[in-house]
Amino acid sequence: MDLINSPYNTQHQPLVATIGFFDGVHTGHQYLIEQLKIEAKKKNLPSAVITFPVHPRRVLSSDYQPALLCGYEEKVKRLATTDVDYCVTLDFTKEMSTLSAKEFIQQILKDKLNVQTLLIGYDHRFGHNREDGFEEYQQYGKEVGIDVIQACELDSSNHVSSSRIRRLLGEGDVVKANQLLGYNYTISGQIVEGFQVGRTIGFPTANIKIWEDFKVVPAFGVYAVYVLIDEDQYEGMLYIGKRPTLHNGDNISLEVNILDFDQNLYGKSLSVEFIEFMRPDEKFKDLETLVKHIKQDKIDVGNLLKKLRGSQQSKSQS
Repeated sequence: MDLINSPYNTQHQPLVATIGFFDGVHTGHQYLIEQLKIEAKKKNLPSAVITFPVHPRRVLSSDYQPALLCGYEEKVKRLATTDVDYCVTLDFTKEMSTLSAKEFIQQILKDKLNVQTLLIGYDHRFGHNREDGFEEYQQYGKEVGIDVIQACELDSSNHVSSSRIRRLLGEGDVVKANQLLGYNYTISGQIVEGFQVGRTIGFPTANIKIWEDFKVVPAFGVYAVYVLIDEDQYEGMLYIGKRPTLHNGDNISLEVNILDFDQNLYGKSLSVEFIEFMRPDEKFKDLETLVKHIKQDKIDVGNLLKKLRGSQQSKSQS
C-alpha cells in the first residue's frame, strides 16, 4: 500500500475510493474495503481509502477528546494489511468543514483526488452538517463524472461499529471486542519507572505510558495478554486500575507482569494484546491478601493462555 500524505493525487490516475475516519479498521471496515477492491478490479483501477490523521471534531473543537481505538500510525498499518492500493490522508480543516457534500465531491474528490468511483459505506454521511444522503451523493457525482455506489452492510444481525467496540472495551468484554475488530485489541507505549512495589512482592511489572493520548483504555481489572517486545511475543497478565489496596489515589496504572521473564525493560517500547478479562479491580484488606490474589491471577492467566496455545496448535495441525 502506498501512502499519499497530501490532498492531491500526484499520480493523476483515476481512483476507486471510499472515505471515512476508519477508527479501529474493524471487520465492518474490512468488509467495505473488500467491496472496494472488487469494484476497483472490475474497472481495472487502483483502490484507495481516504481518511484523516486527526479526528475531524478535534479540528473543530480543541477541547474535544476523541476515544480512539487506534491512533493514526496504527490505523495506517492496519489499512496496509487489507492490501488496498493507496491510503490518502486528508488534513481536515475548518475551511473544509464548511464545504457542502456537493462542494466536497467536486473540489476535493474530483478536482484534487481524481476519484472516478466512490463507494459509500451503507450508513456514512459527509459534508457540512451531514445534510445530504446517498441519493444526493449519487446526483452530485453524476454531475461531475463520479460514479457513486453504496456498499452492503457486513451483517445486520451482528452490528459492527467503532462505538459498539468502545462500549465493549469499557465493559471489559475484550473477547467480543476482538471478534468485531478481527484482531486482538492492542495498546502500545513506553515502559516507564513505576512505584516498584510489584518487584518487592515477587511480581515485577512493566509500567506502560501509552503513546496515543486518546486511546481507549479497557475497564479496570486484570487481563490475560500477549506482550510484544522487539518482535518477540511473551505471555503476561495486565492490571489496569488505581491500585486501591496500595492507596494510589486517582492515578491510573497500566502494568504488565510478563510470565517467566525477568529483565530490565525501562525505556523500551512494547505492545500489549488483550486476550481475556480475568477479574475486576478490587480493594483488598491488606497487602498479604493482595499478593494471594495476584498469585492466583498468575495461575489462572497461565492456564488460560496454555489452553489457548494448545487449541491453536491443534488447529494448525488439522
